[in-house]
Order: sequence, then structure tokens, then C-alpha cells
Amino acid sequence: MIPRLLLLFALAGPALAEQRVAVCYNWDCAAQAEVVFDDYQWLEATRLLALANNAAGERALLAQSLGRLYRWAGEQTPIRHDLAGNGADGDLDGRMDCIDHSTTTTRLLRLLEAYGALHWHRVGEPARRTHYLVAQHFAAVIEEQASGESYAVDSWFVDNGQPVVILPLAAWMEGEGSSVE
Repeated sequence: MIPRLLLLFALAGPALAEQRVAVCYNWDCAAQAEVVFDDYQWLEATRLLALANNAAGERALLAQSLGRLYRWAGEQTPIRHDLAGNGADGDLDGRMDCIDHSTTTTRLLRLLEAYGALHWHRVGEPARRTHYLVAQHFAAVIEEQASGESYAVDSWFVDNGQPVVILPLAAWMEGEGSSVE
């Protein structure tokens, strides 16, 4: 029995422990709350990423993993009320603008990166696009290690808990993503 348990622990990967991260909300990070992901949530989020066979696969699985992390964060904070864009959630507690999203998503990505869950990408600094001199939008950024290509990771485009949008940064800078406001 003991050899089987040792084998299970060896296959389990890095030691599990609660993971903590601060989430921003109520626009411009006016409010922040610490979120704690328990061992099983963290294991689910990281094991999903371990299924990736290449960079494109990791991006697809990362979109799902981040959606789950946001959903679990919403179970502990008012961000569960956040809807895609800025217009639909009015003045609800927990609403998130693109600054809240890009900051929180970057924190989540850095947590995944520090844990060793990202194998094909590294985390960059958030990006800003500006159209017509006043319309600004921010997103988290990852860079594919092999090609050096950067990708926007934008959770602002979706309701809380849904898979995030990941697309080439150059396309995102040109306005691609979603039509939400």
C-alpha cells in the first residue's frame, strides 16, 4: 500500500498548497480582495494546462483555466456579478473594467507561471491600445516562447467565469476581440 501512495505522490507533481491572489474590481482597482484557491481548484486549473501538446493548445486550455479561476474567485468576491464589457453591469458591486481585468488576469498568469504551469508561454506586461485618442483598452499579455509572438489575454470581453479571449496582440491592437461595450 505504501509504495502505491508514494507513486501517487510522485506523479502528482509539485506539492499542493493554497494559492492566493488579489483581485481588482469596481473600476480602476478601486476595491481589491484576496482570493484563496484551495488545493483541488488549483490542481484542476494546472492539470488542465498540462494537457497542452503545443503553444496553440496551451492558449486554448489557458482560456478555459483562467475562466475557471475567475469563476472560483467570484464565489469568494463580488466579481461574480461582472458581465462582459462595461455597459451591462451598471454600478453593481463587483463590476470590472479593463484595468481591473488586465491587472487581475496578469496576477493570475504570474501565479500560474511561478507554479510552473505554463510550458509554452511567458507572461508579459499588460498592453494598452488607444483609438481616437480617448478610447483606451488594456489586456494581459503572454508571449510564445518559441516564436516570440505576443498574445492579448482579455477577460473583459466575457462574463465572469467564461473562458477568456486570447488572440494575437497585433490583431487585438487593431481592435479585434469582441463587440461588447
